[in-house]
Amino acid sequence: QMMAQQNIETLNGYGFKTSADHSNGHVPGNSVAGVVTKQRTIITACPHCFNTIKNEYPQLGGNYEVVHHTVFIDRLLANEKIKLPKGFDQRKLTYHDPCYIGRYNDVYEEPRRVLSVLNTNDVTEMRRNRNKSFCCGGGGGRAWMEEKIGKRVNQARVSEALDTGAEVLAAACPFCITMFDDGIKGVEAEDKMQIEDISEIVVRAMESN
Repeated sequence: QMMAQQNIETLNGYGFKTSADHSNGHVPGNSVAGVVTKQRTIITACPHCFNTIKNEYPQLGGNYEVVHHTVFIDRLLANEKIKLPKGFDQRKLTYHDPCYIGRYNDVYEEPRRVLSVLNTNDVTEMRRNRNKSFCCGGGGGRAWMEEKIGKRVNQARVSEALDTGAEVLAAACPFCITMFDDGIKGVEAEDKMQIEDISEIVVRAMESN
């Protein structure tokens, strides 16, 4: 509430909901839904925000088109609003399907189409991909938890990415990027693989024109 009064962007409520922290009696989504009801389209860079605003805000009176940034970039390319140099990035890429745009909302091909423009090589798929993808380990508030037994989920997923021989693990979620950055360090693979958001590669390609 204080953030809203100071005209500062507020939270969408996902973190409070998944961590069951309703102690302050206020879920940010209630106020945000009211603020953005006049907007026709909302573009999100976070799949967690995307799913929350698209699928849960209608219950709070918020109805609008919600677009993930990879889908927005794909539309811009299809409508020739932006042009990227074909094959700008020649590194071997693999792509991780974030849970909340993948399994929850069936966004699979748009990110891959963007990558296919940026890279003349086909995206090297991990063993588990699309609707069979594996979580980065950061969902449901687990980004702030410590595993007591077994292998960390982010390290397990990074190992799957390394198995493809890819140099770059492309992602489309800030949670995933944070988890994989930590996972790459955890398996000591900093010299073998980088984690990058698709939008970062797009920006570099646009700047090269």
